[in-house]
Amino acid sequence: MAEQDGGANERKFLRLADIECYRISFALSNVVWSIVLQWPPFTQHSLGSQFVRSIDSISANIAEGFGRYGKKDKVKFYRIARGSLFESLDWNEKAKIRQIISIDTYNYIFSELQRLPKSINSLIKYTNDHLTI
Repeated sequence: MAEQDGGANERKFLRLADIECYRISFALSNVVWSIVLQWPPFTQHSLGSQFVRSIDSISANIAEGFGRYGKKDKVKFYRIARGSLFESLDWNEKAKIRQIISIDTYNYIFSELQRLPKSINSLIKYTNDHLTI
């Protein structure tokens, strides 16, 4: 995962913050956290905790996969992140139907989540194509 730096002999290594799906999911998890903090206690403890857990799990599993050594291990965690993404879509839908979030908030979260499948799949493909172990 190292690249030559413009002809120099320095190597540039991929950092977690360079991964698009990590940046998107990390930022979104903080948005959802802020939203859920404003909900009444029952809603926070039922739907809210599940929503935060699933949305936090996306970036957390990308980070865990990034830190793993082998390709198979990395891809396993990236796939778990993809599963958490779809779980988060479900919680977002429930929050909208139960009128806990506004349609604008729902649309924002939905549009950010929609950016992730292609990005996570690209990360999986990159990992499979560029790692030998």
